[in-house]
Amino acid sequence: MALVALLSNPRSTGNKSLLPEVRSFCAEQADIFHYEVEQADQIACALKTIARVKPKVLVINGGDGTVQAALTELYQGGHFGDNPPPVAVLPNGKTNLIALDLGAKGSALSALKEIVEIARNDELESHIVVRQMIALSGGSSEKPVLGMFLGGAGLAEFILYCRHKIYPLGLPNGLSHVLAGIAGFISLLFKAPFEFLPRRSQPLRISLIRNGEVQGNYALLIVTTLEKLLLAGKSGSWYSSRDRLKFFAVDQNPGVVMRMIFAILFGRMGQKKVHGVHIEQGDEIRIDGDHSNVILDGELFEANEDAPIILRSTEPVPFLKIAA
Repeated sequence: MALVALLSNPRSTGNKSLLPEVRSFCAEQADIFHYEVEQADQIACALKTIARVKPKVLVINGGDGTVQAALTELYQGGHFGDNPPPVAVLPNGKTNLIALDLGAKGSALSALKEIVEIARNDELESHIVVRQMIALSGGSSEKPVLGMFLGGAGLAEFILYCRHKIYPLGLPNGLSHVLAGIAGFISLLFKAPFEFLPRRSQPLRISLIRNGEVQGNYALLIVTTLEKLLLAGKSGSWYSSRDRLKFFAVDQNPGVVMRMIFAILFGRMGQKKVHGVHIEQGDEIRIDGDHSNVILDGELFEANEDAPIILRSTEPVPFLKIAA
């Protein structure tokens, strides 16, 4: 029986330089079981093997896409029966949204050491938090996929632009995001398409069960179950309940985008209605579009007119938060 099981993806951005130190640390700890995968289709076999050592906590060391694939297999593969271990996520990859939400800061190795100490000192219970996940089905997805942060419309184009145009330049993450943000705003100002700028988002129709429908072109579309949003700090103060999908969209209009930015900077977002900014909650969200991209924790999906994307929230599942 292992105290901690670590699932690593050597191909994730942070692991390219840090993984040798992580391997060395794990080799010195008899109560850590370390398993490495390089492709998503290896995760099922990895979790089946990890289940045999019955870890008290499962730690995922990879980018958001690795976390999404592991969570999907963990809760749909049935490898741990009805009692899967709480999941901890190391800060890694390009965005680290899930890791940040769970209090992981600094390097992946320092976060791993903290998690091991929490487990060794029998302090897991005080660090366990529950989160719902987003279950995505339909669209270009062949089977339901689980995640915690979905970006669509202009945000999806921003992410794809970073991935294909900016990240290959080898610049620091912060600078890459700033450059992509400037390019995205220029694309928003000029409606004519330019190959060197992010693609403008396509029209979307968003249906929120029990909460009606919104339709239009959006510069930003977020659906999340995380406590922190990409741009706006704590999301809990914006919403009346944590038990539903949180939906946030901004019209594809430069003036609206600027009002949204100022509202966030001055802490006014959610305190009063901002024209063109949509903040809602829903038990189920349907996204209709004509070849419109959405990205769930790093994985790309496409909403089509004859194959809409359906988002539902899962039952609460346990995670380990480093900062109690």
